[in-house]
This record gives sequence, C-alpha cells and structure tokens, in this order.
Amino acid sequence: MTTLTQRGLAPVRTVLDNGAVVIAKQSQTTPAVTIHAAVAAGTVFDPADRAGVAHFVSRTIDRGTAMQSAAAIAEELDRRGVSLNVTVNRHVLALVCTCLVEDLEAVLRLVADCVRHPAFPADEVHTRRGEIVTMIRQDQDNPAAMASEGLLADLYGSTHGYGRRIRGSIENVEAIDRPTLERFHRSRFAPGSLSLVLVGDVEPSAAIDGAAAAFADWHAPAPPPVRLDEVPAAAGRRVRVIPMMNKAQADIAYGFTSIRRADPAYYAYWLMNNILGQYSLGGRLGDSIRERQGMAYYVFSALDANVIPGPLLIRAGVSPANVERAIASIDEELGKLAAEGPTEKELAESKQYLIGSMPRQLETNIGIANFLQTVEFFGLGLDYDLRVPALLNAVTREGVHEAARRTLAPARATVVVAGPYTGQPA
Repeated sequence: MTTLTQRGLAPVRTVLDNGAVVIAKQSQTTPAVTIHAAVAAGTVFDPADRAGVAHFVSRTIDRGTAMQSAAAIAEELDRRGVSLNVTVNRHVLALVCTCLVEDLEAVLRLVADCVRHPAFPADEVHTRRGEIVTMIRQDQDNPAAMASEGLLADLYGSTHGYGRRIRGSIENVEAIDRPTLERFHRSRFAPGSLSLVLVGDVEPSAAIDGAAAAFADWHAPAPPPVRLDEVPAAAGRRVRVIPMMNKAQADIAYGFTSIRRADPAYYAYWLMNNILGQYSLGGRLGDSIRERQGMAYYVFSALDANVIPGPLLIRAGVSPANVERAIASIDEELGKLAAEGPTEKELAESKQYLIGSMPRQLETNIGIANFLQTVEFFGLGLDYDLRVPALLNAVTREGVHEAARRTLAPARATVVVAGPYTGQPA
C-alpha cells in the first residue's frame, strides 16, 4: 500500500493493494469514530431503462447480507448505540455511522459486510418497493419536488444522469426485483470504487489497520466508466407550468447549467452564488423578494458545480398571485448582478463568511468526514483546507462579475412553476 500525509487538517490517505482508498483523521473531541464509506454507485449509473435502481439499492443494502439477517444487523447496531444512515446522490452511495472507539473494529466489519455482501432478501425488497412508491407519490403531490425535478429534466433532458428522477418512476420501481439489484451491485461495487473515511479518537495507523482487516481481502474488477455528456447552455428562455390546483403555494425553480467543479473559475462562481442567494438574509434575492417586497415564503440559490457543469438553481415559494412578480424580480436581480457585478462590500463580506464558515464545518467528526469525502471525490488534495482561504481571497471583483455575465442571463433561463397557477409568466 502507499501512504501520503499532509499538514493542516492532517488526514492520512492510504491506498490498499486492492485499490480501496482509506483516509484517517484523528480527532479527540469525543471518544467516538465516524465511519463514512462511499462507493461510486450513484444514480448516474442507473441502467438506461431502470432509473431508480441506485436509490433502491440504498434502501436495501443494509437489510440483510449473506451472513446476517436484517434483524441481526439492526440488533447489533442497536446494542452498540449506532445508527447507520445510507444516502445516495448522483455519483455516490454512502453508508455513514458513528460508534464508540472500542466498537470500531466490529462496526467496520458490519459496514463492510453490507457493502460487500448484501443479500437483498425478497421480503425486504417487497417492503422497500412499497415505501419507495409511496415516496414517489408524495413527490408527485409536492409542488417543490415537482418544480425541482421538472427544472433538472428541462435543463439536462429526462434521460440524462443529471436530469433523471433519483427515485425513478413508479413503473420502473415496480419492475425492479432482486436480480436487478444484484446486477447493479456486481457492476458498481468494487474496492476500486470505494473511499472510506474514518474520523475520531483513534490513531490513523490503527484506523487504517481496521479498515484493511475489513476490506483488504475484497477483490472485484474495477467498474467501467460511464460517459456523461455535457449539456450546452440553453439558447433561449424556457418556461413550463405544472398545474397543481389543490395546493396553497406555488413553487418556482429557475436555473441554468453552470460549470464543472474542476474549473478554475469555481471560486468566483462560489462567491457569486453566495452574493446572489445565500449570505446575510439570503443574499440579493432574499433581501429583495422576501425582506423588502414580502412576497416569498422562501427564496435562495444553490450552486452544484460537479463532474460536468452542474446546475445553478434559484428556488422560491410564493402565493399564486405573486408568481409573475417573483419571477420578474428574479430576472431583475440577476440582470443587475450580470450588468454591474458585486459591490466591494459584498465581495469582502462573502469571502469573510465562506472562509469563516470552514472551521464551523470542521467542528464535528461527521463534518470532517463529509469534507474529506468531497476532497477525495474531486481530487482537491489533502491540504485543501489550508488552500481554501487563499483561493477565495484571490478572486477579484471582476472575476465574480465575469461569472455573473457568463451565467446569469434571464433571456436564457429555464423556469418551472408548480402549484395552483395556470398562467404563463414571461
């Protein structure tokens, strides 16, 4: 195995002989250890005709293995006071839990068993299928979910990895059976696609030894890469309304494709997004639409720069009577930022806020583990925590202005409105 150590946050990164990556960080805040096991098995890897498989796997991977039943796993976790959380996003399926230091070896074995040998018992598959169908129906009855899903489908296309529904359709979910889950597991789960982060009151060498004991004898071929096509920016404005007349609130999803996380301009975009819809009382959008005009229950922006250019989303919840005014106000605020750029005060305060928030993010074991998984996924380097302040401070006002000019073009915005509204905003 090869090992690299850096200063700063000072994690230790090891690559086991089978290709699994282990990152250990000693933190003596509490006598506990957070285990964060991430596998490159997110929703972009769903089969073209079976959207929702990765999400289904995330709901069943801990529900029994070749050696333990779901009840036995639950009993062992409960006896140790451990809650195992399984999540999935576009690129990664993750199993996360926190245990006492003395339980680390046993809990690592249990997590490894779930990752390596899930059994997908028929009764558990049947139960989870029903739960997922219920979730999909709840989404279909939720204007916020419908607006968000509709926007991503319109930005990327409903068959693109970034545009597909994470949970899939009811039809797809009802067709997913145990062999489908087993095929997905065989195709995507392998040591070469595993990143394991351990953060807590344990020496890095001991943590790595525990990880090696649980995973080093795992051998499987590396999964094939999946091609993700970049989607060109929209040539013109697109507006779609999803009428949901039995609801009280209309939800607006408004957005663009943005940039890749690896783009050097990311830090300018990060600051631009903070100025637009996050810092202070919700940035310019919150100040204008919610605070001064009082016509939004919520409004914010979110930047998801990713493996390919991810979405820059603006979300707002408003009274149906305020849909057109709210969209016009979003247009106005974006137009101003694109035309004039940020003020020096906005730039300085956003830098201060983002740099100052990092120590708070790294106060807990789970916060550190999440940060280190992001660092590993995007190849940012083990000293990334040390470099972030300089990277942000190097961004100029003109750099943020250029990011706004390139992206915030209302004439090329994609807009989806879901709720008790049948009009057609401009």
